[in-house]
Amino acid sequence: MSTNGGSRWLSARAREYYGGLLMVLIGLGAIVKGIKYHVGTLTRMGAGYFPVALGVVLVALGVWIAGVAHRAPPATTGTDRVQLEWRGWLCILGGIIAFVVLGQYGGLLPATFAIVFISAMGDRSNTWLSALVLAVGMSIVCVIVFWWALQVQFPLFSWGEA
Repeated sequence: MSTNGGSRWLSARAREYYGGLLMVLIGLGAIVKGIKYHVGTLTRMGAGYFPVALGVVLVALGVWIAGVAHRAPPATTGTDRVQLEWRGWLCILGGIIAFVVLGQYGGLLPATFAIVFISAMGDRSNTWLSALVLAVGMSIVCVIVFWWALQVQFPLFSWGEA
C-alpha cells in the first residue's frame, strides 16, 4: 500500500491476494466451528456437515484466488490501482448491525428490509429508489422462502419484544 494525497490505494493484484486469504480464513473458521458439531456422513448428515463442507469449498476457492493473484505478472502502470471504498464497507457493516438489532426487536421483515436497503446504498451506482425496490423485492422473497416455505421460527413482526 502507498499513499497518494492522503488517500489509501491498493493494487488490484493485492486486493485479489488478500481477498483469497480472507476467504481461506473464513473457511477455516467455518471448519473449526463445524467440527464441534456432529458432522455425520453424506447419507446421514449431522449439524456440522454443511458448515464443514462450506468451509472446505471456501478454503479451496480462497487458495485458488490467492494463487491466481500471486502468479499474475506485476502491473507496470498505476492504472490498476483503485481507492478503498469506505462507503461500501460502512454500509455493509451498518446493514449487518441493523439486521441484528431489528431482528431481535422488530422481526424478520424489518430486519431483511434494513440489511438489503442499507447494504445497497454502499454501491455508488445505486439510487435511493433502486435500493428501495431491491429491499422490497428481497423482503418479499425472504417472507416467501424463509417464513412461509421453510417455516423458520423467526416472527415477521415482533415490535419491542426481546
